[in-house]
Amino acid sequence: MGPYLAAWIPLGGLLAGLLVIAGSPWGEAAAIAFPMAIIYGFICLAAWYPCKSASPHAVPFLRVITTQVMAAAVSAMLWLFLVDTWVVLLEQIPAFSKATERFPRLVPVILAVGVVLYALAAALHYLLIAFEEARQAERSTLELEVLAREAELRALRAQIDPHFLFNALNSISSLTGTDPAAARAMCLELANFLRESVRLGGVASIPLADELALAEKYLAVERARFGSRLRVEREVSAEAGACGVPPLVLQPLVENAVTHGVAMLVGGGVVRIAARRLGERLHLTVDNPMDPGAAVRPGEGVGLANVRGRLAALYGHEASVEVQQDGGHFRVELAWPASPASAP
Repeated sequence: MGPYLAAWIPLGGLLAGLLVIAGSPWGEAAAIAFPMAIIYGFICLAAWYPCKSASPHAVPFLRVITTQVMAAAVSAMLWLFLVDTWVVLLEQIPAFSKATERFPRLVPVILAVGVVLYALAAALHYLLIAFEEARQAERSTLELEVLAREAELRALRAQIDPHFLFNALNSISSLTGTDPAAARAMCLELANFLRESVRLGGVASIPLADELALAEKYLAVERARFGSRLRVEREVSAEAGACGVPPLVLQPLVENAVTHGVAMLVGGGVVRIAARRLGERLHLTVDNPMDPGAAVRPGEGVGLANVRGRLAALYGHEASVEVQQDGGHFRVELAWPASPASAP
């Protein structure tokens, strides 16, 4: 408000000069112009309402002109009335005893200046409204992008459990006839895994240590089927374990390592999980043996695509997913900016 009112002081000086040209002495012109300029500054603040109601983007141009002409006329007439009242009060001072006699000559100047100043104020308000609309449009665009990204994340996360359940239930079904005890143990481990995934799946991120514990529950499910054929090695630094990761981001990779790697080898193999923090980035690696001559099975690549999509939605170009296949080994390395976990 201060800078706005200060901007009217030079306009008061301009008005004083015009009043002098119209026949008022300098002292009288200054006594009328400067206070009345400040008052008119307050009056012109009301230009916001006709400018807002008669936006060129929302109403016909003729209505915009009509509205602003009427508003300018009302503002100038109100100002003229206030100036007249002020001149009557000034006349009580001996130095301004002739003010009312000279006032009729000032009326055209005051009305003309009032209309011009209102037009300038209206242009300023239209400019401010345009800036506000641009900011609102940008804010709405960002909100839509956030909503779209959240919807994408929810869709990607919703794919995880069905994909995993299909594989787990198929495994339980295959064990039911050959090893009922193993099938029963697998059901119990599956229940533990699902209970934990529901608990941790409702937050944006969890500590990597919790994600590793969840992956271990999944591996316990698979050990009921593979036994000693499935072995796991972990190499996770303390700094990496405290970093936040999206819930269930590791599970699809471990599932792929078991389903498309260890399960395809007669002697099984070792799934290696490594995590380290390098500077401000977290690196997570899953390495598993594989049969290079095995045929591609239906559903292969769904989990990896899911992980890639989630990280892209969360971190954009700052996340990377590198896949390496070298002879009998398959390796996936994820990297994204390290951050604290949001889970309680």
